Amino acid sequence: MELTKSNHLDDAVCPVARTADIISGKWTLLIIRDLAAGVKRFNQLERSLNGISPKTLSERLRSLEEEGIITRRTFAEVPPRVEYSLTEKGLDLVYVIESMRSYGKRWLCNQ
Repeated sequence: MELTKSNHLDDAVCPVARTADIISGKWTLLIIRDLAAGVKRFNQLERSLNGISPKTLSERLRSLEEEGIITRRTFAEVPPRVEYSLTEKGLDLVYVIESMRSYGKRWLCNQ
């Protein structure tokens, strides 16, 4: 099996390719990591993700919402308040992040 070659059909039917497509964007896994701790507002995410631009954060949040990974809850207040949280689908990705953390600690840190 050749791992370097991929086509559109493979992405549609391969669960690994499809998952990678969802989480491969820069900052995406870190957004999910932060939301794993609980509900967050936009400015809380922006502060915890040092270096992310508001535009990029908005794009990633929108993409994750479209994928059903997060939910966006808007409150009719002045100023408007918006909160983000993981869906059940998003919570399942926390296991992926935990596996990455374990791998990183074992093989990439303190070497």
